[in-house]
Amino acid sequence: MKAKLPMIARILLGFIFFASGLMGLLNLIPPPADLPEKLITFNTGLMASVYFFPLLKLTETICGLLLMIGFFVPLALVILAPVVLNIFLVHAFLAPSGLPLAIVLGLLMIYLSFFAQPYSATIKQLFRKK
Repeated sequence: MKAKLPMIARILLGFIFFASGLMGLLNLIPPPADLPEKLITFNTGLMASVYFFPLLKLTETICGLLLMIGFFVPLALVILAPVVLNIFLVHAFLAPSGLPLAIVLGLLMIYLSFFAQPYSATIKQLFRKK
């Protein structure tokens, strides 16, 4: 079972990002009506930039797919790290109701990046002093 845990975590994290990225790109789910005002302002700013929201959702979709199929996993984890951090901070400061999911994403990211073989060895090399 211990050997399957990284694969399960990788596929779960990949599916979450692939599905949310695809839904955002295709505008399949409208935003809830009861969002906090500060979060609405934040999302409006992202949409007003014209390029950023589609870039973010395309990045989530591609990296989620890479995680699910197991190609370039360390690269996908590095690219998604600031996205996960931003998701956590948005929910910590703007919409606390989404904090449990943000924590789960963060824990999956930390596990895959620093504790799961074979990905952790590659990620840890980024933190070596040269």
